[in-house]
Amino acid sequence: MTDETDIFITSLRNRIRAMNILWERAVSDLTLDQVNHHEREGVLPIAFSFSHYIRAQDQSISAPFRKESPLWVTGGWAAKVGVSIDTLGREETVEEMQHLKFADLDAWKTYQTEVIARTEGVLETLTFDLLMEVLMPQLPPNMQNIFCGIVVGP
Repeated sequence: MTDETDIFITSLRNRIRAMNILWERAVSDLTLDQVNHHEREGVLPIAFSFSHYIRAQDQSISAPFRKESPLWVTGGWAAKVGVSIDTLGREETVEEMQHLKFADLDAWKTYQTEVIARTEGVLETLTFDLLMEVLMPQLPPNMQNIFCGIVVGP
């Protein structure tokens, strides 16, 4: 590896680790009522943000890097957390996802901790060559107008 690729991999690891520290801090002192609070129509609860981002991380680490199904599925976390809407929220509307709630915040914290630990394991073995593998040459039509499509482009 060159110095540039070493710097890139180190930077990527640090950025992901920093975000995960923020997720851990964010959930550390919240109550279930706070996580599920629905302020008004058109506003997503905190539960949505946790669910969307940590479950997306679970999917992003599990399949491409570990060649496994996401922990959410294999661990039966939907039932353990008691999530009211068991979807990632990529294509659903705000009107649908504003009703997402958790029944068990401690179960969520355990799931989140496990996802972050798996991510950390992948980060330790991450190589530039692995990141250069093209997993999906083009996004499917249903993903072209969502966040992924905006980031990846055509």
